[in-house]
Amino acid sequence: MSVTDAPLLHAIIYVTMSKDPVESPDETTVFPYHELSPPTTTDIWRARNRVSRHLPKTPLVRSEALSAEFDAEVYLKREDTLPTGAFKVRGGVNLLSTLDSKFHDPGVIAASTGNHGQSIAYAGRQFDIPVTIVVPEDANQAKVAAMERLGATVLFDGGDFDEARVQAETLASEKGYRYVHSANEPALVAGVGTAGLEIVEELPDIDYLFCPVGGGSSASGYCLTVGALTEATVIGAQSEAAPAMYRAWANDHLEPHDRMETFAEGIATRVPFALTTRLLRDRLDDFQLVSEDALKQGVGDLYRGERIPMEGACAASLAAMRQRGDELSGATVVFPISGRNIDLEKLETLVSKTA
Repeated sequence: MSVTDAPLLHAIIYVTMSKDPVESPDETTVFPYHELSPPTTTDIWRARNRVSRHLPKTPLVRSEALSAEFDAEVYLKREDTLPTGAFKVRGGVNLLSTLDSKFHDPGVIAASTGNHGQSIAYAGRQFDIPVTIVVPEDANQAKVAAMERLGATVLFDGGDFDEARVQAETLASEKGYRYVHSANEPALVAGVGTAGLEIVEELPDIDYLFCPVGGGSSASGYCLTVGALTEATVIGAQSEAAPAMYRAWANDHLEPHDRMETFAEGIATRVPFALTTRLLRDRLDDFQLVSEDALKQGVGDLYRGERIPMEGACAASLAAMRQRGDELSGATVVFPISGRNIDLEKLETLVSKTA
């Protein structure tokens, strides 16, 4: 069964009003305003015209420590320097800058473990659009505080991202909010893909780009830019403790996975998403699963080597690189520091235990 021919999984279909859900190819809720066709590289060029008005270009910096470790030229795309400390704000700005005016008064709603919520909150403040974010009960408190500072209303519901997501989808239907899906949004993917254009312009001769995969928006953006415009091999990485997207990519389906035990909240989801799964199956060169121990080691190593407080999700790229070993010798390699919003106590623990 292919992703595009996957059976429709929602039993109850509402079609009378735009605020009511319609048939969805995956286990998440979609509404009539959601477009599930993947964006193109041209869409990303157009998105950059919008994103660049509100966000700075991020640095691409050679890592001395990692270049020495791999006997390669290793560059870090410092998405952590963006105003919210994570790459997702590119997508939020692009999507809300073109939001249908009928949603400006009711506003938008999203589910998040933190960075997606901060992205939408930041963009909502930029464009004067009300924002509600539903987070899990144990959400990163620093990320929650950041969302609230940006003006979002934060609601706590559920034990993990997927339970919070269901509540956000329900509220969108009940109250008429515009639901900002975390991956089934072409404008979101196009926005985050603008980071790839910056890489290509500055360093076109790339051999490998490694990217963490949670919902898949970032990896999709890099496939459409670095993958499409250079000779680079684009490789995704996900924790073996939360392999939903990897299983969907490898086995060509959209079925949820029952395991979601990673400490890295940025890649903690049980449910694969239709739009990004389809795009990654078409364009991602390879996809690796990495261990939780390797993620923890990567967070500690990058802080000690570069003084970067990298989130656990980012460390998936470094863990995947280490699995490749000598293959990277002499190559030019890029991986994004996709977010810096790690809990301070968690960072201190990881740095001390992995020394």
